Amino acid sequence: MIRLSKKMLFAIEAVLDIAYNATATPVQSSEITRRQGIPRRYLEQVLQQLVRSGILAGTRGPRGGYRLARERRRISVGEIVRVIRDLETAEDPIADPAGAELGRQVVRPLWLELQESVMKQLDTTTIEDLCLRAFRAGIPGEFGQRMDFTI
Repeated sequence: MIRLSKKMLFAIEAVLDIAYNATATPVQSSEITRRQGIPRRYLEQVLQQLVRSGILAGTRGPRGGYRLARERRRISVGEIVRVIRDLETAEDPIADPAGAELGRQVVRPLWLELQESVMKQLDTTTIEDLCLRAFRAGIPGEFGQRMDFTI
């Protein structure tokens, strides 16, 4: 089940921050924490998982940090959601076989349909789309200085 947790929200915000504020050097986690107010205990765990999944690339060392592993337009929000959903260990109540027949045959299928619809929307929303939203909202960042509309 899709549940917007702090980790999921922070993961999306962190990837967006990296895409929106990236320069020639990798973005350090301390910069993301400063700009987004994401606690480091959440951030480091999330960033490492995103590196392992191939969404981000990490560079070690004093000038290290994170950058996107692919172009902004090739990373979907749905992909990030799946990575964090797999990281979280909460049980999915939809999978619980207990419950009344109405719940199993009517409510749970409805919830699964809604979840599928949400994931389709998230799969078609890219980090590029979110960067454009931030730019249109007037949020200062490096993205607006280097609009990238390559196909």
